[in-house]
Amino acid sequence: MVGRLRSSSVRRVVVIGGGIVGLAVAWELTRRGAAVTVLEKEDHWAAHQTGHNSNVVHAGLYYKPGSFKARMSVAGNRSIVDFAREHGVGVEVCGKLVVATDESELPALNVLAERAEANGVPAKLISREEALEYEPEVACVRALRVESTGIIDFPGVCAALVGLLEAKGAELRLNTPALGIRAGSAGGVEIATGSEVLRFDALVNCAGLHSDRVARLAGLTPRARIVPFRGEYYELRPERRGLVRGLIYPVPDPTLPFLGVHLTRMLDGSVHAGPNAVLALRREGYRWADVSPADLAEVARFSGAWRLARKYAFPTGLDEVRRSFSKRRFAASLARLVPAVRPEDIVRHGSGVRAQALLPDGSLVDDFLIETAPNQVHVLNAPSPAATSALEIAKHVADAV
Repeated sequence: MVGRLRSSSVRRVVVIGGGIVGLAVAWELTRRGAAVTVLEKEDHWAAHQTGHNSNVVHAGLYYKPGSFKARMSVAGNRSIVDFAREHGVGVEVCGKLVVATDESELPALNVLAERAEANGVPAKLISREEALEYEPEVACVRALRVESTGIIDFPGVCAALVGLLEAKGAELRLNTPALGIRAGSAGGVEIATGSEVLRFDALVNCAGLHSDRVARLAGLTPRARIVPFRGEYYELRPERRGLVRGLIYPVPDPTLPFLGVHLTRMLDGSVHAGPNAVLALRREGYRWADVSPADLAEVARFSGAWRLARKYAFPTGLDEVRRSFSKRRFAASLARLVPAVRPEDIVRHGSGVRAQALLPDGSLVDDFLIETAPNQVHVLNAPSPAATSALEIAKHVADAV
C-alpha cells in the first residue's frame, strides 16, 4: 500500500522516533498547521532514553554560555514546567545542591557559579552551614544552591503530548520502524515500513539511539556516530530515604564527559542514586547480558571509539566498570556526598542508555547537533538536557522544517 500526499497545501511531515523530543517536535509542527505522522518502532511511547532517565528538570548550569544547550536548557526549564502544570503532569521545582567535598574542588565550584550567572540560572554559593540547612546529612566545605532545578514525570509529559496530538488528528503509529528512506519522485521523501511505503513532504529524524543510522538510511553521511553508554542506578532502601531531602550533585570533573553519581529524591519520595557510565554492548543494552555482536563490530570499526578509549579507558573507564560490578564501590561514591550511606542501604534500580554522539577524532559532541538535507532535518545529538529542552528543541526543528 502506498500512502498518498494530501492534495491541499497542508504540509505533511513524518517524525521518526516517539521519545519526548520526537513527540514535542510533532506537537510543535501540528500547532503550526502541518499534518504530522509519528513513527515509533516500539510498542509504546518513551521506550528508551525518555523512559529511563533521572526525570530531572535541569537548570542550564553546566553548559558553555551561548551554546544551544545553555540557551535551550534555561528556556526549557521554564517551558517544560509550565507545560506539566498546565496538563496535570507531576512536577516539583525543588532546587539542588552541588557540593564541594574538599578544598580542591572549590575552583571548579566557582566556575560553575560563574556559568550559572552567565546563563541566567538562579544560583548562589553558600557555606557548609547553609548547605546543612537544606541537606543535614551532606558532606561539603561549600556548595552551590541552584533554585530552578526540579523533578518531573517525563513519560507523563509524553503521554500528555500524545493526547494533544491525537486530539488534533495526528497519525501516531507504534510498531512501525522506518526500514528504508529515499527521495520521492515528485519531491519529498518516501519511507518503507515493511508493509507499505509512505510519502511525505518532509522528514524529521528524532530516533535517539538510532539517529545516525536513520540519517544514513536517508542518504546522509552524518558527522558524528552514536556510541551508547549505559548509566546504572541504585536507590536507597525506604527506611534510609530520610538521608536525602532533595537533589545532591558532586562538582563535576571538567576533564571527564559525565557528571558523576548523584542523589535524587523523586516525586514518589524514593531516592535514586547514580548513574555511572559504562559502554553499552548494544544500542539498547540495559544490562551486561544485552550484547549485540553487530553493534560492537560497528563501534570497533569506528576510529573515534578507539581514540576515545585511549583518552578515558584507564583509569576512568576501568573505575566505572568496577563500580558497575561492586555495590561497595558504588556506595563509596555516594558516601563522598552523604557519609551515612552504606552498601547495605542501596538496592539496584535499573539503568538507562545515553545516545552519545562521537566525532572521528574521538571527541564527544558537547552540544546539540542538528543536520539538514533537502526536505530532511536530523537531530543527531540530543543527550541530557534534551528532555528538559524538548519544547525548545521542537521550536528550532520546526523552524528548520
